[in-house]
Amino acid sequence: MTGIEAGLLLQLGLGALAVVTALTAAPSLRSRAVGILCTLIAVTGFLTGLGAMLGATGGLRISMALPMDPLVLAPDRLGGLFMLIVSGVGILVSLYSMSSTRGPDASRTAWVAMPMFLVGMQLVPAATDSVSFLLAWEVMTLGSTMLLLADHASRATVASAGIWYSAMSQLSFFFILAGFAVLAAASGGTSFSNLQAIEPGPANVAFVLLLLGFGGKAELVPLHVWVPRVLPEAPSHVSAAMSGAMVKIGVYGGLLVCVRLLPDGPAWWGIAIMGVGGASALYGILQASVSSDLKVLLAYSTTENMGLVFLGLGASMLLRGYDAQAAADAALVAALLLAVSHAAFKSTLFLGAGAIIHATGERNLDRLGGLGARMPVTAAAFGIASLGAAAIPITSGFVAEWMLLQSLIHGGRLDGAVVSVAASVAMPLAVAVVALTAGLALLTFVKAYGIAFLARPRSIEAADAREVPPLMQLSLALGALFVLALGLLPGPIAALVAHTVSSNPGAAVQSVGLGGVSLPGIGAVLDPIMLVVLSALVAIPVIVSIIVSARRYPHRTVDLPWGGGGSRARPRMQYTATSYAEPLVRVFDDVLKPSRDVQVTHVAESRYLVERVRVEQRVSDVFETRLYRPVLNLVQRYGIVVRHVANGSIHRYLSYSFVALLIVLIVVSL
Repeated sequence: MTGIEAGLLLQLGLGALAVVTALTAAPSLRSRAVGILCTLIAVTGFLTGLGAMLGATGGLRISMALPMDPLVLAPDRLGGLFMLIVSGVGILVSLYSMSSTRGPDASRTAWVAMPMFLVGMQLVPAATDSVSFLLAWEVMTLGSTMLLLADHASRATVASAGIWYSAMSQLSFFFILAGFAVLAAASGGTSFSNLQAIEPGPANVAFVLLLLGFGGKAELVPLHVWVPRVLPEAPSHVSAAMSGAMVKIGVYGGLLVCVRLLPDGPAWWGIAIMGVGGASALYGILQASVSSDLKVLLAYSTTENMGLVFLGLGASMLLRGYDAQAAADAALVAALLLAVSHAAFKSTLFLGAGAIIHATGERNLDRLGGLGARMPVTAAAFGIASLGAAAIPITSGFVAEWMLLQSLIHGGRLDGAVVSVAASVAMPLAVAVVALTAGLALLTFVKAYGIAFLARPRSIEAADAREVPPLMQLSLALGALFVLALGLLPGPIAALVAHTVSSNPGAAVQSVGLGGVSLPGIGAVLDPIMLVVLSALVAIPVIVSIIVSARRYPHRTVDLPWGGGGSRARPRMQYTATSYAEPLVRVFDDVLKPSRDVQVTHVAESRYLVERVRVEQRVSDVFETRLYRPVLNLVQRYGIVVRHVANGSIHRYLSYSFVALLIVLIVVSL
């Protein structure tokens, strides 16, 4: 038995044991017992994925009682990378959940679903044929749906979110099933090794179908509408697992199609993926930048990050088609590093949001503030993850976006390639999209961190907040440490990632110096350690001079000149998330389509004297209101008409059956 086979078998065994434990364990022991088993599932998946990335071979063959081919699970290097991503997030989530959902009130349904969800996500990248892939995909979807709906009885919004998620998940599954069916019909088999040599016509149809299916799971517009409903309503550790890990399975599906199954697609495939990715990145970060709900902000930010990942994937396809192999490999490695980086900082951010909700019961930024002094560990971890999400140097997000920008900037003039007009236009536009999203991301996470953790508390709940339990702190700290580790030592990780997708990884990415990264085909080098040293050499003299000046020239504190005679600003005087985002709402008014409601309350003595003015601003999802709502309204009207047909009368139903039988007999007799 190989190590890969043993790892997969152990995962399945631990998953089954965790489900049985969740069903039979006493409520007081359930969270700790199942949480430990889920952590072991994730650790086993991490080791199995690492082995596959390093080139270990082997797999697991499961015979089915049904009349169908056995399921074959054998992850390759690319599958191993995504098993690594999923299991890394799984470790953080499992540790966190043992503290956040413990006690007799912990849902049995949720603990049954958690191991199903983790195992399902691990098995999708290990599948070697479309049948195994789809079965693992449905296990993953079922587990995530159960986790979401476990709390539906206490909150009506959870049920609505569950309906949206189930509908969009099944729509994605339909597209994926149809795409694999087209490939199987054209190639004569379901094994991924047989799905590669097909004609251009079926390949184009399959590409569109699979892009729609995997794009829906990866939160690409316009199939992202479930995201702002589901991720905010799910428990925070579930939101972290869905955003940090599950959406990466959609990314894996896109890579499976574009890198493994259909690697030689036409140029318009790359341009289409770049267009969808760029639109998703811009729209997602615009919505995130104006949101005052912390979890909605993080949900839309995930759409932005996945848009950048697919932008890099599309650029790689386009450049590879024009023989700019070095830039193509760099763009693909950048896309994968973005996925790895996003798994680290976004899962940490969602867990941090959960810690805030655990301590305050609030996710509205306008009611937070001052949490940095009250929750120092959460503040530090959330701050580091925010730096990563904003792509600030020495964090993982900066390294990935730097590589993506380098490949896009140099992509049109490498290796003597003759690049088309479309590629020449697409690359500068892509650079502009990445630059704009980076700027908006910085504004977004300055708002998220500054409003929540700095200044003064804006509510009693924020003023009374206390730090979360140790296990929750541990999961936050581990996520933040990885964000810094990938940012400071990107070279070894980038070189390992390059081995999963490049035929000549040394020509694409190399590790140089003390963990720095080099792109030989482009001639670009990034050494974060040296950047830190140079920054320290500049900063230390400045800090020393400030300290010396402060001691030499003592100062005294006076009342704030802008405080109207008051020595301290009141919480109502501070910026809120809504007021911070107001300029952006005005600039992008045509895209965001905000609605405003102003309520003026007059004093009882005179209508000319105003007692209170209440301004409420809502920014709805344009795709939901303009695309999905009309379709849903049409379906609702159709349902009202059809309701008269299904009126509960047995006699009418029997007559329907009789008429249908007559029609079938007539058709058969012809």
